[in-house]
Amino acid sequence: MSSDQPTAARVVGGRYALGTELGRGGMGVVWLATDQVLQREVALKEISYPVHLTDAERAVLRERTLREARAAARLDHPCVVTIHDVVEEDGRPWLVMEHVHARSLQRVLEDTGPLPPARVARIGLDVLAALEVAHAAGVVHRDVKPANVLVGEDGHACLTDFGIATTTGDSTLTADGAVLGSPSYMAPERANGEPPAAAVDLWSVGATLYTAAEGRTPFDRGEPMATLLAVVSDEPAPMRAAGPLEPVLRGLLTKDPASRMSAAEARRQLTAVLATDTAEPPAHIPTGDRHAAGGEAGRGAEVQRFDLADLLSLASSSRAVLGTVARETRQRAHRRTATPQPPAPRNRHERRQAAKQRRFRFKRRWVVVPLVGLVLLVVLVLGALALLLTGVIELR
Repeated sequence: MSSDQPTAARVVGGRYALGTELGRGGMGVVWLATDQVLQREVALKEISYPVHLTDAERAVLRERTLREARAAARLDHPCVVTIHDVVEEDGRPWLVMEHVHARSLQRVLEDTGPLPPARVARIGLDVLAALEVAHAAGVVHRDVKPANVLVGEDGHACLTDFGIATTTGDSTLTADGAVLGSPSYMAPERANGEPPAAAVDLWSVGATLYTAAEGRTPFDRGEPMATLLAVVSDEPAPMRAAGPLEPVLRGLLTKDPASRMSAAEARRQLTAVLATDTAEPPAHIPTGDRHAAGGEAGRGAEVQRFDLADLLSLASSSRAVLGTVARETRQRAHRRTATPQPPAPRNRHERRQAAKQRRFRFKRRWVVVPLVGLVLLVVLVLGALALLLTGVIELR
């Protein structure tokens, strides 16, 4: 099956009649289809892995897609695009998904520009709700980005495309030792080649909401490896429009996963941002008839293949840079605390003595020292005058 427009007679899996193309991206093409058994519209995603993968890697990802799609099919939540079925056709997996009449967040940003903080908070709360359900089931999405967030007419959002999702503890490597991901939205620990955990999705939520509020990605450098290096070692670009969202965005974009803001805390802060804008009517976001297919969400949003050796080299260099910064920070802190401080006075007598010492130091600094300086200046002036008078007398 090619990605060309299908004929009306094309049926996948013996029951799904393909219609028009809804969208496409780095991991496949999404078609509008009709379930001929249940007589309902569905979105059918034809998985097509990036061309730079080897045959062995494609085989591994095919098996993983089937396994993890079945795991994701267990997720039941209004903010998760439901996976109804997984079928195989022409040696490739096809995901049968709920058809959502919505636009991707990326499309919304392309059409309308950055969103106000309250709308971003609403979207963030829905994405967090979807991820909490997935994480509770042991599923890590691994590709949260604007192209995979669908926004409805009422401003609410749902998460789609678990195409490279993994269950907790599963390897992220393909057969030849590679890592798949969208560079602008990959967490630093994934760039370091570490196994994915729930925290990687929280980082991606932070990068996604940053993009929604600022209209640009936080770390894009134009080239995938340069972007990953920025993700690992740089701070996000300064925020100009995030306003009250800035604390939660910085918390989610914390590089150390152990220190990264939790989903519960992010939910609390996003709820507070949303509550400050209750006077604003819900935004009507026209949807058309689109379904996200994992397309671009700004540069660095396409799924890329990274060799593990390159990631380990990146991790080594970034750890060296971060280690140097950490050492310098510790040295500065040590210098500030190297001078021993006197213990705090514990009773009235000690407090009086301490007060006397402070008064003495004050007098010594601001009275005695200036007075001694003035005396020395007078002595020098008098000595100069004496020398001058002696010279005059000798001349006479």
